[in-house]
Amino acid sequence: MNPNNSNVETIDDKQFYQLGSHLLHSIEVALEKADDELDLDLDVERQGGNVINIRFKDRSLIVVNTQPYLHEIWVATKSGGYHYRWAGTTAKPLWLDTKTGKELLSDLSDFASAQAGQAVKIHLI
Repeated sequence: MNPNNSNVETIDDKQFYQLGSHLLHSIEVALEKADDELDLDLDVERQGGNVINIRFKDRSLIVVNTQPYLHEIWVATKSGGYHYRWAGTTAKPLWLDTKTGKELLSDLSDFASAQAGQAVKIHLI
């Protein structure tokens, strides 16, 4: 999906907060489920409502946080930093990387899998 597509809904600050909160909650739930099922030895910690720190067995870290002023989701991993911008609708949420156009949850699943050493799938609930 092209972020410039006319089907993309513009979101305001309140919608960004709601969508961002749902996204972070979904990430937490998916990682806790993966940890229970795969015994990944993850430590998932929420900070201040808008940041999730995911610490892996090897002590590596993924940080996911919302950037309300920019309406972006930022992800920091061993492989680098990534910025995702809203490109969806409230019926079909979608966050795309501002450089590559890749989808956030797909990327995050790949990043977590690489750092956990096992396949981890993260999706919206």
